[in-house]
Amino acid sequence: MTRPRSRFICQSCGAASVRWEGQCHACGAWNTLVETAVRDAPAARRRSATTVTATALARLAESPVARAPVGIGELDRVLGGGLVAGSLVLLGGEPGIGKSTLLLQAAAGVAGAGSSVLYATGEESAGQVRLRAERLGLLAGAPGEGISVLAESAVDRVLEAARAARPTVLVVDSIQTATLDELEGPAGSVGQVRESALRYQELAKTEGVVVVLVGHVTKDGSLAGPKTLEHLVDAVLSLEGERTSGLRLLRASKNRFGSTDEVGVLEMGEDGLREVADPARAFLGEHDQPAPGSVVGVTLEGSRALLVEVQALVAPAGYGLPRRTAIGLDPARLALLVAVLGRRAGIGLGSHDVYANLAGGLSADDPALDLPVAIALASSLRDRPVVRSVGGLARRLREAARLGFSRAIVPRPGRSVGGDARRARC
Repeated sequence: MTRPRSRFICQSCGAASVRWEGQCHACGAWNTLVETAVRDAPAARRRSATTVTATALARLAESPVARAPVGIGELDRVLGGGLVAGSLVLLGGEPGIGKSTLLLQAAAGVAGAGSSVLYATGEESAGQVRLRAERLGLLAGAPGEGISVLAESAVDRVLEAARAARPTVLVVDSIQTATLDELEGPAGSVGQVRESALRYQELAKTEGVVVVLVGHVTKDGSLAGPKTLEHLVDAVLSLEGERTSGLRLLRASKNRFGSTDEVGVLEMGEDGLREVADPARAFLGEHDQPAPGSVVGVTLEGSRALLVEVQALVAPAGYGLPRRTAIGLDPARLALLVAVLGRRAGIGLGSHDVYANLAGGLSADDPALDLPVAIALASSLRDRPVVRSVGGLARRLREAARLGFSRAIVPRPGRSVGGDARRARC
C-alpha cells in the first residue's frame, strides 16, 4: 500500500512544498511551513434544481440545544449548563495541574447519568488510569461500568473504536500524543496536532459525539502548539492555579454554546477536585491581625465578585537596578503604579525593590486592583498595617458586606456611578 501523501503548507501565503524548509520560497516568511495531509478532492456535486431562499432572522425556528450535565457544578457553570452533543471542547493547562483528574471525574458524572464514555489516553497506560480512578473512588457503580479506557495514541484506531462503541463522550488525553500515519512529523508537531483535531472534529459533527481534547500549555504559554486548535473547537477551557495552593480556576476563553464570563473555582484534594463552598472567600489569606503590605481588594471574574488579598513587599535595593516582580499581576501595570505613587503621592520607590503578589495563585488584570496594590505598597514601605479594605462598586460592595466587611475604600462618586456607590456602601 502506498503511503498517503503530505505537503508542507505555508501558513502565511498558502504555498506548498514537498519538504520542510526554514523559509517559504514564495513569500519569504520563516518557520511557517506546516505538514498537512493531502486529501483527494471530492467529486463535483450536481447543483440542485430547487431554489434556495433565505429566511428572516425573526422567523427562524428555535433549535433547542441538548446538554449533558457532568455533575460538577463549577464545570457545568463554565460550559453554560453542560456538554453539547456534537461539540468539540479543548481543555488546556500546565502539565500536572489536574486536567486528567477533572475529566475523569466529569466522565464519571456522565456515566452516572446513564451515558457511556470512551477515555482514550496516549500518555498513560490503562493500569495507570485505573489507579487514578481507584484513588478517586470511581471504580464501583455506574462509573466503573460506563467508562471504557483505550490506551492508544493512533487517531485512526481511536476513531474506529469510537464509531464501533458510539459513546456519548470521547475524551482524548492528550492531543499532543495523537498521531496520524500519513504525516511524518512527530507527535506534538503543529501538523500532527491540527490534522488530528480535524479528524476528531469530523467525528463530533457526523456522529453527534462530544469530543473533549486535552491540551498542554507549552513553555511559552501557548496552547497545543501554538494555539493552533482554538479556531477549530467549539469551546476552549483553561485550568489555572498553583500546584502548592490547591486552588484551581476554570475559565472559558471561547464558548459557542454559552458565555465566556463565567469562572469556576475548584480545590484539589486527596479525593480529586471538589467545588469550593464559598469562592468569594477562597483567595483570602489567613492573618491573626492586620499585616503590613496586605490589603484585600475585590475583582470581578465573569459574573462573580472575588475577594483577593494583595500582598506587597518593599525593600531597599542592594545594588544595580531595583527589581519589579509581579505574580498574578501585570508587571507593566505594577511599574506604572510605582511611578504614580512617586509622582502624585510622594511615596518614592525608585530606589527600592518591589514585589507584589495575589494570594491563592489568582491572576487578574482588573483595574479595580490598582488601589489595593498602591495601598499595599505604601503600607509595606511605611511598615504600617492598614484596615482591610475592598475596592469596587455595587456588586463588589454587596459581596464585601456579605462577608462581614464594614468599611470600604471606593473611587470618589461621580455623576455616572455616585448613586450606585452610595446605595451599595457597606
